[in-house]
Amino acid sequence: MKVGLFFGSFNPVHVGHMVLANYMLEFTDLERIWFVVSPHNPLKKKSSLLADHHRLALVKQAIGDHSKLKASDIEFALPQPSYTVNTLAYLAEKYPEHEFALIMGSDNLDSLPKWKNYGLILEQYQIYVYPRPESIGGELAKHKNVVMTEAPQMSISSTMIRNAIKEKKDLRYFMPEAAWKYLEEMHFYSR
Repeated sequence: MKVGLFFGSFNPVHVGHMVLANYMLEFTDLERIWFVVSPHNPLKKKSSLLADHHRLALVKQAIGDHSKLKASDIEFALPQPSYTVNTLAYLAEKYPEHEFALIMGSDNLDSLPKWKNYGLILEQYQIYVYPRPESIGGELAKHKNVVMTEAPQMSISSTMIRNAIKEKKDLRYFMPEAAWKYLEEMHFYSR
C-alpha cells in the first residue's frame, strides 16, 4: 500500500490541511494519507505549540471515520527534535509492507536542503508537492522523485487561526466541525 505522510504541527489542523489530504487521495496514486503530528519541528519554536496529545486529538476529530486517513503519533516516541529521515527509517522498519511517500508544500521543497540527510530522502522516497503562493519549488522540482501537483491553493494558516481566536473571532468554518467543537470546549488558543 502506498502511504502519503503529511507531516505537520497541525497547530491547529484546518480545512486547508483536509482539502490537501483529500486532493492527494483522489488525484494521485497515494492510497492512504497519514497525518504525522510532529512534536517539534527543528525549524520552528516549540513554545508556540499546543500540547502534542491535544494536536493529535484535533487531527483525530478532523478525520472522523474516514477509512483512508489516519492521525499518527509515531514521532511522539522518537528522539526530539524530530528529523524526517529518522522517522522514515523507523516507519520503513515497522511497516515493511507499505511504500511511504512525503507530502509537502513547495516552500518546504525550497528548504529541503536544510533538512538532515535530505539527499537520502530525495533518493529513496517520492515527494508529492502542493503549490504555495510564495514558492515554486526551485531546482528540486525537477528531481525524478518529486511529483508536482496542481492541488488547490488555500491561504489559510494555523497562525492566522490562533491569532483570530485570541481576538475572539469565530472561525468555525476554517476547521472541520468536530475539531472546532473540541477546540472551543477546551478553550485552546483563547488565552
